[in-house]
Amino acid sequence: MLDMKLLEKRAGEGPSFLDEYRANLVHRGARTETLDQLLELNRQRKELITRSEQAKAHQKKVSAQIPELKRSGKDASQLLAETATLAQDVKTLERQAAEIDERVFQLALTLPNRTHGTVPVGKSADDNAVEKKVGEPRTFSFQAKEHFILGEKLGIFDFERATKVAGARFTFLKGFAARLERALIQFFMDLHSSQHGYMEMIPPFFVNSASMVGTGQFPKFFDDAFHVTGTDYHLIPTAEVPVTNYFRDEILEEEQLPLKFCAFSPCFRAEAGAAGRDTRGITRQHQFQKVELMVFAHPERSYELHEELTCHAEQCLVELELPFRRLNLCTADIGFAAAKTYDLEVWLPGAGVYREISSCSNFEDFQARRANIRYRSKGGKPQFVHTLNGSGLAIGRTIIALLENYQQEDGSVRVPRSLQKYMGGVDVIR
Repeated sequence: MLDMKLLEKRAGEGPSFLDEYRANLVHRGARTETLDQLLELNRQRKELITRSEQAKAHQKKVSAQIPELKRSGKDASQLLAETATLAQDVKTLERQAAEIDERVFQLALTLPNRTHGTVPVGKSADDNAVEKKVGEPRTFSFQAKEHFILGEKLGIFDFERATKVAGARFTFLKGFAARLERALIQFFMDLHSSQHGYMEMIPPFFVNSASMVGTGQFPKFFDDAFHVTGTDYHLIPTAEVPVTNYFRDEILEEEQLPLKFCAFSPCFRAEAGAAGRDTRGITRQHQFQKVELMVFAHPERSYELHEELTCHAEQCLVELELPFRRLNLCTADIGFAAAKTYDLEVWLPGAGVYREISSCSNFEDFQARRANIRYRSKGGKPQFVHTLNGSGLAIGRTIIALLENYQQEDGSVRVPRSLQKYMGGVDVIR
């Protein structure tokens, strides 16, 4: 959520925050009409508050005259009637101001974050900036196969029975696929907790609406979530939601920052509007597993920690010897709540493309304002923290990358050295 005080602040010599944010909305491809409506409603709210305060002051002045009239034996009925009218006026003005205040709040929830100055301006994902590439895409002496072909031939994926049992976009992982998923979860959690200093966490897999609002999922992405009918429970789309809200409505001490968590959870996404996209295999599922990295940072260090968090996600790919690249997402492709995002894309030789396997974002104080997460420095007033998160990594997409990059001509798949101890010494999946 944006700071209304910054939107209202008048410009000095250069453009104001409002001017910059309006231009930023255009670069994002968002409508500026909502911003104009928000500002007009906020103006009306402030005007009603001013009128209410004036009416209160006049009511107080009139009320002060009544005892004097009564003491002198004069008729005070006219002033009593006037104070009653003024009291009713105050109530009406306060009610109108509260109603508009709620409309302002709901509108503010629909406005995206302002992107950081280092985010490239673009019109589509084609304008994302490739910042670096690590590792050379593998070449094979045979025609590389896609993961779903390899998985079905190995007997480790069962799409047909999953569709029967649950529906489209679900998969049974069997045998080595199930073992590989379990191995990757442990490998990533060990790496981040032991080497990178994150505290392990397994969060609730259901959250309430306030938590979804806090991270920016609601109201914009309401249709992308699975909801439990008749309750205020929603299945989490990522561990980011419960872990961010862990400190909702709390004030942290400055010396506690940064606070770093690595959280494992299943993730559930309705994928509204994704019909026809990545329908084959396990690329885009309604249910998948992920290890999430989460940081609560001091504002002065958040971009330093954003780089660090991204490098920690990259280390997973380095350890698994998977070729990848880092993208700085442009204004047209960046997420609603993010101020800056790096996407890590892993090379898939079977598909012949780079595909996202991690998204690492700095939200600055956008989520913290929505969730009311602050810190207090010694002798200072509470201020909003900066929140950051990133996948470290998405398990299903890592399985895809391993199958395609480590496939052999006979259809078997080698297991990376760093993962073999988590696989009970298995070095080849046959």
